Amino acid sequence: MAAEALAAEAVASRLERQEEDIRWLWAEVQRLRDEQLNAPDRCQAEGPCLTREVAQLRAENRDLRYRLYRLRVCLAEELSHQIKMESAARAAAAQENAENAAAGAQPPSSQNQEKDVKKKEEERKPESEVKNQPNFIKERLKLFEMLKKEHQLLSATYEKKGNTSNMITVRLADGKTVQGEVWKTTPYQVAADISQELAENAVIAKVNGELWDLDRPLERDSTLELLMFDNEEAQAVYWHSSAHVLGEAMELYYGGHLCHGLPVDNGFYYDMFIEDRAVSSTELPALENMCKTILQEKQPFERLEVSKEVLLEMFKYNKFKCRILNEKVMTPTTTVYRCGSLVDLCEGPHVRHTGKIKTIKIFKNSSTYWEGNPEMETLQRIHGISFPDNKMMKSWEKLQEEAKKRDHRKIGTKQELFFFHDLSPGSCFFLPRGAFIYNTLMDFIREEYHRQNFMEVLSPNVYNNKLWEASGHWQHYREKMFTFDIEKDTFALKPMNCPGHCLMFAHRPRSWREMPIRFADFGVLHRNELSDTLSGLTQVRRFQQDDAHIFCTVEQIEEEIKGCLQFLQSVYSTFGFSFQLNLSTRPENFLGEIEMWDEAERQLQNSLMEFGKPWKMNPGHGAFYGPKIDIKIKDAIGRYHQCATIQLDFQLPVRFNLTYVSKDGDDKKNPVIIHRAILGSVERMIAILSENYGGKWPFWLSPRQVMVIPVEPTCEKYALQVSSEFFEEGFMTDVDLDHSCTLNMKIRNAQLAQYNFILVVGENEKTNNAVNLRTRENKIHGEISVTSAIDKLKNLKILRTINAEVEF
Repeated sequence: MAAEALAAEAVASRLERQEEDIRWLWAEVQRLRDEQLNAPDRCQAEGPCLTREVAQLRAENRDLRYRLYRLRVCLAEELSHQIKMESAARAAAAQENAENAAAGAQPPSSQNQEKDVKKKEEERKPESEVKNQPNFIKERLKLFEMLKKEHQLLSATYEKKGNTSNMITVRLADGKTVQGEVWKTTPYQVAADISQELAENAVIAKVNGELWDLDRPLERDSTLELLMFDNEEAQAVYWHSSAHVLGEAMELYYGGHLCHGLPVDNGFYYDMFIEDRAVSSTELPALENMCKTILQEKQPFERLEVSKEVLLEMFKYNKFKCRILNEKVMTPTTTVYRCGSLVDLCEGPHVRHTGKIKTIKIFKNSSTYWEGNPEMETLQRIHGISFPDNKMMKSWEKLQEEAKKRDHRKIGTKQELFFFHDLSPGSCFFLPRGAFIYNTLMDFIREEYHRQNFMEVLSPNVYNNKLWEASGHWQHYREKMFTFDIEKDTFALKPMNCPGHCLMFAHRPRSWREMPIRFADFGVLHRNELSDTLSGLTQVRRFQQDDAHIFCTVEQIEEEIKGCLQFLQSVYSTFGFSFQLNLSTRPENFLGEIEMWDEAERQLQNSLMEFGKPWKMNPGHGAFYGPKIDIKIKDAIGRYHQCATIQLDFQLPVRFNLTYVSKDGDDKKNPVIIHRAILGSVERMIAILSENYGGKWPFWLSPRQVMVIPVEPTCEKYALQVSSEFFEEGFMTDVDLDHSCTLNMKIRNAQLAQYNFILVVGENEKTNNAVNLRTRENKIHGEISVTSAIDKLKNLKILRTINAEVEF
């Protein structure tokens, strides 16, 4: 132990000398700075440049601090071990005395009894402390504080000396500029100088296009944008910070090991590994109260950049964080954030402090697997939502109540549309009325295909794995595929249609004269989704989609994209959906020639401009194989859903060596593929439509279009005749012959069952070959001839009128 103490003193002494050397070298750098102003290799607008000597000393300084920390930890452990040994020796001596006393038949003194009680209390203490705050939290905080002090010391040595100018220019979103100081001025300070209200309402900053903590100093000349909660990126940051609050509470409450904590479309979640128990929904209120306490404490979010080696030491207690560091972090350093007792591996950014989260609700728990792999550890997932004011929370709660009423699984059961069975998980059984909706949607798309000159094809369901190797899916998508062996070869059910369509294009030589070629396919697809992710019709294993692939020349991209946009406009307006458009451009890991990307993006922009609907640019979010247009539809209760996709693909034609003969005779010209779907998965679209309409289907899509009700038994034969006439004309028609119900009750039952039109027939209607027509909203249209009623309803069905009951 003495040797370790001496080593620690030596390291500390050397560390002090190192820091003196750094200060001296930095003073020299500042002195020589003016002489370097015109040097060609000078850093522009990034503050002073470090010399190689300073950089080396900084790196050695970090290593020395880390070694000092480890020596101190070893000393502490040695001292603790000695104390335990001494305690054990005293306990053994006490036991020996007790045995001797027992041999002498002397009762223990009251003083000895008090010591025993105190000893038992001391023994119980550590256990209770671990329950309230695990030891790894204390060790982690200790290391964080040490690293923070080191960071502050180094920052202090880089402060401005003498008359040296460290001024930077900050350009605001409105074009105005303000002056700041490098490594000192923060986005929050800039905002506060404009307006304190602006500064307080800002969730996060965007500096030079990068999300940036409001309290993080600017490092060079910058463009600055302040994002409020109504911005999607700001919401993601807000909910990410809320996930850290939840993570802090979970650590204190359960003492488990945190895994991933992320924002999602509506809220956030955190996963935790708890070895010997599961989370109960009855615990969520207590967890929520802990979160609210954390919010009241206004704990600041503190950011530190730390070496990977030190972080592996910091998170040595947590195998999941160590996996992330070893498998996902490819840089020598990365960042951690602290709020309260939580120090978490995180890229950030975050809100300024936990008090910025005004209201929070912890509403759901479930179990999952580490990274979705059922062969890995089972984790406990807890979900939450948060907002910057109570009014938003109340609106969200109201929306959740409405969403529960509209849940497509309830509607599917109540209206006898579909069901699921454990013997085929993730594969839906569509009953006759559900199948009617399914087929009606596909017939609708087929009509549009005919108008847009698409050619429907049929392709196999099973392919040899060599196809998927050629397409690249075997390397990146194999886990999501159902595979099996036949005669020493491996095969898979297709999870998508594009590779099969590539084979169709390639089966004979192609000429520029037949381009564009538009293949459409409703083929059955299978994806091996994890069982814990299956959810009604929104996440299934077996599905069909209105999948299409356009093979075209680069020059035809703009016109084809226009056609795709008009296609989705026609379909979505029929459903009554509004939608958002986003153009996602070239990412950093793009493949292909940059000139082709630029030309494709230019044509996509032209198509969107001519389309005339609002759209946003989403820089750097395209797929690696081509730019894309992301489309989100908005339903009746304000939720957004991603269904349609329009994606350009430069890589698949190369992988499959697809070529055509161009105008100039080049027979090695590669086409461009446009991946296109409007409904997306038909199953998922039925879920969205059922919740959008709340089970009140528009007439043309309704599985219950017409109910015929006889007034009395003598009219039942005529009612069946009327029903047959409507059925022969293609309507979903039923007759109510239940004698136990009154006429009014039958009408009411039909309205509650969401029959669009109720036809009442009595002796007068029978005589006149007519029906007495009313709607499910009880709008009475009165007597009308059967022929006239059929003609009107046929016309409403052909036009796919949304409010047919009103338009009748």
